[in-house]
Amino acid sequence: MEINWIALFVAALVPLLLGFVWYHPKVFGNTWMKLTGLTMEDGQKMNMPLVFGLTYLFGLFLALQMNFIVIHQAHLYSLIAAEPNASDPTSEAGAMVKAFMDKFGSNYRTFKHGAFHGILAGLFFALPVLAINAQFEQKSWSYIFINAGYWIVCLALMGGLVCAWV
Repeated sequence: MEINWIALFVAALVPLLLGFVWYHPKVFGNTWMKLTGLTMEDGQKMNMPLVFGLTYLFGLFLALQMNFIVIHQAHLYSLIAAEPNASDPTSEAGAMVKAFMDKFGSNYRTFKHGAFHGILAGLFFALPVLAINAQFEQKSWSYIFINAGYWIVCLALMGGLVCAWV
């Protein structure tokens, strides 16, 4: 299975674009700043090219991982990776993969399906990680829900894009 790098590069933009909206002062930005103790002046002191560049890079890491979470056909390749000549379509393993992909290769390749798995990743991975850290940082549940909500929506959009972009 080939990775659709264009889909991943586009999906990697989602954390930046959604962040501009989600953390805008008219949405959750003012509340988030109050809960973190940050001010607009603190934000102006940041090295924004570095922050945006790293955000995009980490978004690319997430998009790549979402590729393996939302595209179930990728798991077939991980099952046969150790088989000799698995990538050769004339080998036994290669012929089996081709037959399987011809029949099932486009199953569950929709935005809705990818978004569903993105939501699950947000709820069962991002939320617990954020909540554990926030508890030790003595942050409020409002802080947890604002940040976890962002990641749930973000991963849903990323998963949907990656899954549907065939």
